[in-house]
Amino acid sequence: MVNALVLVESEENFQQRLAEALVKKTSITVNVRLAKSFPLPMENNETRPRIDLVAFIINLTSELSLHSAEEARKYLDPGYFLGKVCFMVTNARNSLVPTERLDAVRKLAASLHCPLLFAEDQTPEGVNSAAGRLLTILKAASGLVPVTTALYLSNLTRCTLPPDFEQPSFD
Repeated sequence: MVNALVLVESEENFQQRLAEALVKKTSITVNVRLAKSFPLPMENNETRPRIDLVAFIINLTSELSLHSAEEARKYLDPGYFLGKVCFMVTNARNSLVPTERLDAVRKLAASLHCPLLFAEDQTPEGVNSAAGRLLTILKAASGLVPVTTALYLSNLTRCTLPPDFEQPSFD
């Protein structure tokens, strides 16, 4: 069984290194597709494997990255978000990132009931750690974890917001 994962990143900074780590790190067969945005091209549509997981990679230092993810998600069926989509954020520790941008990503993931993962993209260890977390979600989403479904995993790992999230921050 081939497990298909689509990594969506507008700037492709982290995407290629993450794809290489995913293929090296696993004992299962993983078909990693790289995309800048959705919809995917119609060519090869009939030979494309079933997509088990879509990971939107958002670089918080780039407004374009967030905007691209927001636009690309519109091309997925709303039911697909339950257990088959996650968001991965890079550069969350960067002090130049406006807190509003991180808040927008958190709201996006929470509104779609999707996991929100944070990744360190500057070191090989960080890339490998991110690959490991994505593989865990991919295995559940593709049915390889006994007694665990993608929807169950999504409920356990989804991003939630505290009730007072709209309150002004005192940073």
